[in-house]
Amino acid sequence: MSTLHIAMFAPFLLALFVPLLYKFVRSLHVGWFVLPLPIALFVYFLSYVNDVRNDEAIRATMPWIPSLHISFDVYVDGLSLLFALLITGIGTLVVLYSIYYLQKGKEQLGHFYVYLLLFMGAMLGVVLSDHLIALYVFWELTSISSFLLIAYWYTRDRSRYGAQKSMLITMFGGLLMLGGFVALAIAGGTYHIRELISTPLTEHPLFIPALFLILFGAFTKSAQFPFYIWLPDAMEAPTPVSAYLHSATMVKAGIYLIARLTPIFAVSSFWVWTVALVGLVTLCWASFLASKQTDLKAILAFSTVSQLGLITSLLGVGGLAFHYDWMEENIFMVAVLAAIFHLFNHATFKGSLFMVVGIVDHETGTRDIRRLGGLMTVMPMTFTIALIGSLSMAGLPPFNGFLSKEMFFTAMLRAREVAGWAAILPIVAWIASIFTFLYSALFVSRTFFGTYKPHLLKKEAHEAPIGMLIAPIVLALLVIFIGIVPNVLSESILAPAVYAVLYGLFAPNEAVDVYISHWHGFTPELFMTIGVLLFGLLLYRTFSKWKKVYARLSERMSLNFLYDQSFVWMERGARAFTSRIMTGSMRTYLMYIFASLVVLLLFTIGLSEQWNISLSHLASVRVYEVVLALAMIAATITTVMAKSRLTAIVSLGAVGYSVALFFVLFRAPDLALTQLVIETISVALFLLCFYHLPKFSQKQESVGFNVGNALISVAVGVTVSVIAFFAYAGKHFDSISQYYVDNTYEKAAGKNMVNVILVDFRGFDTLFEICVLAIAALGIYAMVKLRLAKEEER
Repeated sequence: MSTLHIAMFAPFLLALFVPLLYKFVRSLHVGWFVLPLPIALFVYFLSYVNDVRNDEAIRATMPWIPSLHISFDVYVDGLSLLFALLITGIGTLVVLYSIYYLQKGKEQLGHFYVYLLLFMGAMLGVVLSDHLIALYVFWELTSISSFLLIAYWYTRDRSRYGAQKSMLITMFGGLLMLGGFVALAIAGGTYHIRELISTPLTEHPLFIPALFLILFGAFTKSAQFPFYIWLPDAMEAPTPVSAYLHSATMVKAGIYLIARLTPIFAVSSFWVWTVALVGLVTLCWASFLASKQTDLKAILAFSTVSQLGLITSLLGVGGLAFHYDWMEENIFMVAVLAAIFHLFNHATFKGSLFMVVGIVDHETGTRDIRRLGGLMTVMPMTFTIALIGSLSMAGLPPFNGFLSKEMFFTAMLRAREVAGWAAILPIVAWIASIFTFLYSALFVSRTFFGTYKPHLLKKEAHEAPIGMLIAPIVLALLVIFIGIVPNVLSESILAPAVYAVLYGLFAPNEAVDVYISHWHGFTPELFMTIGVLLFGLLLYRTFSKWKKVYARLSERMSLNFLYDQSFVWMERGARAFTSRIMTGSMRTYLMYIFASLVVLLLFTIGLSEQWNISLSHLASVRVYEVVLALAMIAATITTVMAKSRLTAIVSLGAVGYSVALFFVLFRAPDLALTQLVIETISVALFLLCFYHLPKFSQKQESVGFNVGNALISVAVGVTVSVIAFFAYAGKHFDSISQYYVDNTYEKAAGKNMVNVILVDFRGFDTLFEICVLAIAALGIYAMVKLRLAKEEER
């Protein structure tokens, strides 16, 4: 196991010991024991910066399921390193923040940090895996761990609802994505991403299906339209979880997947325009909805959706670089650079803003902006951090969000050169940016400006302790520092990530020229930013007059309503179907089973082209065998046509004993003995419960009822006989029976072949059968005890 594998699995290993630490170490907050791990991982991944910048391949492999060629293959390049640094760096600050946010003794901290470490490890696995199956395993682990984190306060209805919603939607996309992975691997002949990137796949018929299935998975995970509805409900998680999930982890997994697979799929225009247009729709719609929210977390949740749409649209437009030979002018590379840069910037300002919300909620007892206001003088440090993060989110100078927002405008303007209809892209981007400015302004002004309302707060507001402020202060300082000195990241972090996304368009070891500047002259981008500021201020000043437009949006037409109603519709449909099918009659259920069996088997046989059934090799039928068969048929007819239960039970026993006689005639004494024992037990049990058997109904005595049963019975018999003849006539291999003859004594040291097969050769089958019988016995015992207990209560 390499050091890379140790780093990837370290969070899982530490998660095993957290419950013990929480249980036996009471003097310290358990978060202090967790904090060193993300710090160590961040430093470890930071040591790869120079190697990645010099384009040195960093690979490691560890076998997992060799028979299926599945392994934990780790590959570190600019893209995976950027995400690993965000996961561990933001993770460090989140753990530090959680130590002060979650109070010892009042919270189940052992559970929280186990879930958080699982989440961190799963995200590292997603961004470091070079094998699609391993990536999928970690992908689903992020859904499971995020479900546990969102439902951390599981006594709250909204927490359980949000957790279930996130898991259902993201796992639905994950299953579709798995299908896409399999299709992609079939097309490329490998599950290794690096090998797939180097393989031309566009002509394969599975290329387009794989493309859309994978996009479904990416869109659900990164909350793109129309799958974004799970993300606002995920705000029910504790604020440290929200800060981590929204800034650096789960929602960025879909972004990572799109960026990682861009060299494979961006050669298709379906990929480019689907990603770009879905991203822009998400950006515009979510920024519009963010402005109507009254919960601080809800504002930030919808802002996260809009920012993810911005990054997604940039990756889509950046894919045009694979279609046009304009790389010497970097005409589309700027879109990829903007996506990577804004991904980093979003992690800094969104992480700080969520922590600010947590502080406000922690110190005032509410997140409702209708109750807040005037906190600027009461919480000056928190206000300063919120102002910095909001201005960066709004895309105003001199903060880092301004630089990536300018690049966003540049990319959308250049996309116009591809097609005439693409002129709408910068217009949509500009309108969405106006609403981004609006919800950023509402977030700050409604919380910190205006009139202080202590009578509406659940607590007396005061500034947060310094321990809770350290993490957001660090992020706010990064927002300022990167905004002033952006090129500190250009060569070390951004350029290698851009190279990874546009892999194949550059010559080997070719340096990617990345330079970020504040001033480009009086460009259209600058005027677009000025327009955003002016129109944003206008919408803000007139918000109270036009916000009534949100009331006109019917809840019955919303995606959330459709999601909730789908469960109602499914429940009603299931209840109606069950009431019609589940009649309580065992005979009815057997009719369904046997009728389905006949239809499916005969349909399958009908598709077969080999109807040459030869009966020439069958053994001759002797007279006493015919007599015994006729006796069995007579007993069977008697069982079906009997007017009393006693007659039916006796004749059914006769059928079973006749089968035992056949086993004796065919020299199978063990089977005959087994059949005799089972048949005797069955007849005895029937006689024991004879008194409780239901009486024959008039329906059961009717001719039509019996004829229907007879037809199904005959159909089953004919079908099984046909299958037996087909199996006999279609033998292409020697019988396995000779293997048992040769090896029963040699390998199992047994002389009774049937017993050896059951105990040795099929030992696991027998063991599981015994387990099933044991479980059934326990269930029967529990039901009997429960019934007796109820009778005693009466």
